[in-house]
Amino acid sequence: MNLQDCIIVGGGPAGLNAAVVLGRCRRKVLVFDSATYRNRYSHGVHNYLTRDNILPSELLTLAHTEVKKYGAKMIHKKVATARKNDDGIFMVKDEDGKAYHSKKLLIATGLWDNLPEIPGFKELYGKSVFHCPYCDGWEVQEKNVGVYARNKNGFELALALKCWTDSVTLYTDGRNRLKPTEVETLVANGITIVSYPIAELEHKDDHLKNIRFKNGEKRQCDALFFVNGFRMQCDLAETFGCIMSKKGVVLTNRQQQTNVEGLYVAGDAAKDMHFVVVAAAEGAKAAVIINKELIKEETVQPAEGTLAT
Repeated sequence: MNLQDCIIVGGGPAGLNAAVVLGRCRRKVLVFDSATYRNRYSHGVHNYLTRDNILPSELLTLAHTEVKKYGAKMIHKKVATARKNDDGIFMVKDEDGKAYHSKKLLIATGLWDNLPEIPGFKELYGKSVFHCPYCDGWEVQEKNVGVYARNKNGFELALALKCWTDSVTLYTDGRNRLKPTEVETLVANGITIVSYPIAELEHKDDHLKNIRFKNGEKRQCDALFFVNGFRMQCDLAETFGCIMSKKGVVLTNRQQQTNVEGLYVAGDAAKDMHFVVVAAAEGAKAAVIINKELIKEETVQPAEGTLAT
């Protein structure tokens, strides 16, 4: 059996940074990368020192070079199943049924955003439609910005966007999940609330132009931020019995450890702060703890009664 020190499921910033750290520790590392990245449609990565506005594909190209430099191996396949054997060894099977084994397992598969089934939404995702104001608010400052919140409460997001523009409109798409006090606060801060059901996002050349409602009316909008929930890209953590939060992410301790010994989770799948730089940092942190655990397991203890001379 070709036993790896660690198998990493997920080839995004968290998984790749963990691979670099473990590679530099001279560990045998295998990374599964199915190339299904949450930010693959993004026009640029932000809030990452020295890498501002870099395309996600360019960042990955740089990362792959570093991962290979330190000896980590990459397999561009999906992981179908994973389990922990009675001897504590993890067994992972890829989509073709081939099995791989490791002492530790790191899940860094990230999340999917739940996109509303509104014409134009998917086409503009990452271009004029965004989920994170800290990632894309600067690029739309002083423009007409909207917040889409049908299945969630968009109160906090609408107020947050006032940092970048005075023109903020909250679109509830036929529903109203706002408390009366929240409505009063939004109105007091100059935020318009529009509850008409939405028919379409009108756009040209990847730029949002108008929000068209089912009653035929339109409203100009340059960029739309949305809060509509998210889901895990894979259910591996759940199949292991990991404890999940109410928001659907895996609960870990400060070292990215789950309640399953030897199983770690890093990146968007473990936290609410969905920044590329945070995911990368969590991957590095998980790798350090994994290496420390491996050192403990490999350290030979002196026999009882043996005295140092």
